[in-house]
Amino acid sequence: MTPSPLPLLLAGALVLGAGACAAPGIGAAGPRTGTGSAAATDGPGASATVASVASVAPVTPVAPRATIACIPGADDVPPPRPGYTIPIVDLAHEAIRRVVVDRVPGQYLGHPTTVLLEDGATILCVYPEGHGRGAIRYQRSTDGGLTWGGPLPVPESWATSQEVPTIHRLVDADGTRRLIVFSGLYPIRMAVSEDDGDSWSDLEPIGDYGGIVAMGAVARLADGRSMALFHDDGRFLRNAGKRGAFEVYKIISDDGGLTWSQPTIIATHASAQLCEPGLIRSPDGGTLAVLLRENSRQHNAHVIFSNDEGESWTEPRPLPAALTGDRHIGRYTPDGRLFLTFRDTTRESETQGDWVGWVGTWDVIVHGTEGEYRVRIMDNKHRWDCAYPGLERLPDGTFVTTTYGHWDEGEEPWIASVRFRIEELDQRAADLGRGG
Repeated sequence: MTPSPLPLLLAGALVLGAGACAAPGIGAAGPRTGTGSAAATDGPGASATVASVASVAPVTPVAPRATIACIPGADDVPPPRPGYTIPIVDLAHEAIRRVVVDRVPGQYLGHPTTVLLEDGATILCVYPEGHGRGAIRYQRSTDGGLTWGGPLPVPESWATSQEVPTIHRLVDADGTRRLIVFSGLYPIRMAVSEDDGDSWSDLEPIGDYGGIVAMGAVARLADGRSMALFHDDGRFLRNAGKRGAFEVYKIISDDGGLTWSQPTIIATHASAQLCEPGLIRSPDGGTLAVLLRENSRQHNAHVIFSNDEGESWTEPRPLPAALTGDRHIGRYTPDGRLFLTFRDTTRESETQGDWVGWVGTWDVIVHGTEGEYRVRIMDNKHRWDCAYPGLERLPDGTFVTTTYGHWDEGEEPWIASVRFRIEELDQRAADLGRGG
């Protein structure tokens, strides 16, 4: 979990689209300074393979900066403002859309991530018993999130998780599919399943480095490799224990997630505290955008772009207030627009601190405009503590988004899932425009 300053407190996203701007790449990748050696570990009932990286880079490399002709820079987009003007579709009181994923009286349950398997119906979810730190709970829904069977058995090492767990699907160059659960701080650890989550390995270090919200996003690159993103504030990357500059990192796997490279810095800023990367791929597949939380609360959220599969990145640029939030996760709608969900940290917003969504297009993100409308998904009774969401789109177009929050006054947070179709949201937005 990224620590939040007290005065104003209020997550990628992996989106694979079908964009717009596939100019030739600029620059070269930061060097890989470590390679993995595989080690087999046993989870309950079966075994899976994990790996660690032994070598440590004395200096963390920085990815080259890119200038992309069709991506405006900070001086070429509307100046960032503290508030937004687009309408808000409010689903907060529509209990019929909600499913209780997990709720335990007196127990804090937080920060879920989800993955939808290839059958289009099975959703897997991991989350901690606590605020980031705590034993990992693991659940499966086989009907697209309508029902959940309760926490499943997991390896004992999952009780030692120190930070927000995340679950991701990885596919190697040969098409082999794996599931990986990451757990952050020092060192970053992971567990692997090679049977679609029926059995899992123990948590094992991926290398001699650490980080926060690992992994915020994972993407399969054009050459079949995998890229994972996380951040650190100086305390955990090399276990220094001293807070410093916020930096966002990438690591690369050549083998479907079994081993990982040393980190390379892809974003940092002189005054903004950028963190919690959420990744979106353009509709044509040629450009990556990473949306970044801003933790000092003195700036809007930011975005960076790459058109060479993450080898080089543009300088961070502020996002409009309508997209300012924490832990952005997104998916494309059936008609090619984007739905993103996040915690609202906009400085001037009637839904500040709530679980919200945003509807717009890839081009809106590129050109720094506001989008079509926002959505309040649920009303958080705490000032900020909610909404590191999972988000899936089912084959019929239904969105299923899942997160934690203080949904009842005075109660510990619990995990809820909300369902909707983009047509429903569009109709509600149209009704607002007509005064309905």
